[in-house]
Amino acid sequence: YHCTDCNRYFRHRFAGIRPRRRATEAYRLEVFEAHDGGVSQRQLTRTHRIGSATVERWYQSFIGQRVSELSGRSCPQVLGIDEHFFSRKKGYATTLVDLRHHKVFDVVLGRSEASLRGYLKRLPGREHVRVIVMDLSEPYRRIAQQYFPNAMIVADRFHVVRLVNQHFLKLWQQHDPEGRRNRGLISLMRRHHWKLSSVQKERLHRYLAQMPVLQALYFARQQLNGFLVMKSLKRKRAKQLLPEFLALIRQFEQSPAKALAATLTSWLEPIVRMWRFTKSNGITEGFHTKMEMLSRRAYGFRNFENYRMRVLAQCGWDGVINRV
Repeated sequence: YHCTDCNRYFRHRFAGIRPRRRATEAYRLEVFEAHDGGVSQRQLTRTHRIGSATVERWYQSFIGQRVSELSGRSCPQVLGIDEHFFSRKKGYATTLVDLRHHKVFDVVLGRSEASLRGYLKRLPGREHVRVIVMDLSEPYRRIAQQYFPNAMIVADRFHVVRLVNQHFLKLWQQHDPEGRRNRGLISLMRRHHWKLSSVQKERLHRYLAQMPVLQALYFARQQLNGFLVMKSLKRKRAKQLLPEFLALIRQFEQSPAKALAATLTSWLEPIVRMWRFTKSNGITEGFHTKMEMLSRRAYGFRNFENYRMRVLAQCGWDGVINRV
């Protein structure tokens, strides 16, 4: 408003409009929810008659509100840690996921102990973490042992089985390079033996009979995978299976798969804990797919803080924005 007597401008408060704002919170929230639901800025400029910069500013404002509500949270008791690629310039980022409630706890730039040291030292509630699920990453294991002293490390089942299969495929390449290029045999070799049909088993056994060493490695790998896919075992049952599992690892130590046996021995306790815990990093991998879609929708992010705000708002928030 403008006073013609004193020639001064002034503002009058209206119900529903916050100070220094020109639109009601309900209207701003409507624009935010539409843009968050997939409506483009160009379409909103036509339907709501506002500029694209205004849409972006309002969207960033509500995203900031969501992230501010997440600040100060205590670290979850069941934590999943994994890495994902952010950009060529800044490299990889680490994702922390609350596996119990299926939400992203935080995203931090970097994946080494040096890059995460400052963040982990000021992380609230890290002494309350009881279980950490991760792949067979040595840097993450050192981080868990140093900054989460009360947590048990549990290996991710998918990554352990994949490691076993990768080692076997390398040994197969050494024994029979020609057969390794056969797509039909590759399909049979990669799958679990108990999931093959009788015809497929007959074809595979006929091929393996020509190479006794490869045949012994194949059935030993199938026996090992049989141990790795077990879950939700009772303590008594796990104690009964442990000697057989250790004996199988010792057989690998006397075979061409010595490197695999060394890795399994190094990660023995986290791998055995898979029998008792059902949680895995499959939830984290699913969030990584969603993060990739967010980044693709934005045609990539240059500012990591903007990327983090979007991820936390979309994957780590379950509240309701206060309607003023």
